Amino acid sequence: MRFEDLNWMDVEAYLKQDERLMLVLGACEQHGYLSLLTDVKIPLAIADAASERTGVLVAPALNFGVSPSFGGYPGTISLRLKTFLQVVEDVVRWVHRQGFRRILVLNGHGGNAPARTLLHELANALPEMRVSWYAWWQAPSTLAVAEKHGLSPHHAAWVEAFPFTRVGDLPGGEKETVESTDEILDAQATRRLLGDGVFGGPYQAPPDVLDELFQVVVEDVVAELERLRE
Repeated sequence: MRFEDLNWMDVEAYLKQDERLMLVLGACEQHGYLSLLTDVKIPLAIADAASERTGVLVAPALNFGVSPSFGGYPGTISLRLKTFLQVVEDVVRWVHRQGFRRILVLNGHGGNAPARTLLHELANALPEMRVSWYAWWQAPSTLAVAEKHGLSPHHAAWVEAFPFTRVGDLPGGEKETVESTDEILDAQATRRLLGDGVFGGPYQAPPDVLDELFQVVVEDVVAELERLRE
């Protein structure tokens, strides 16, 4: 159940019986052969599946995140960090003001991580607010599925190659993992390092592996929503 499917009177009625809300933080950035909005599509799909099971409302996703390293790839649109944090703060303050007191943030992009510190500050500033943070690709459940099948989760590789993030054919085989560096590279140097944008590993995985992965992260989110209800 999303905001876009409701009017304001529906939301008012919802708030009379539930204070919970899911908020997706995404990004518009290169994902190799996958959709530029992969970091929105995945957490939003998780939120929708969890909403079907719990009835918890899903706020409109934030489609732009913090992606300066991928500025060399056409289609990437990044917010400045300070802009992103201000937007997140404004959204959280607005929904809190309207009566949402228990918020689950589903983050889809690693560059958005500074928002977690901001949320700690807001938890101190806003009375009665409880907030949780879930980054699906870092979750123990995700890592357990990857280990079970002998796969390493890397940006834009198999772990994000769900049917709904594919916009064309994917290469077969595996890409050698790009070695990370402590040097802070500009966007063009990042593109030279990454080439097609995939960090490494298999470009795709069997459908049953992706189905298993999706189900375990949905279970995580449902459990966290139940915890926030207590």
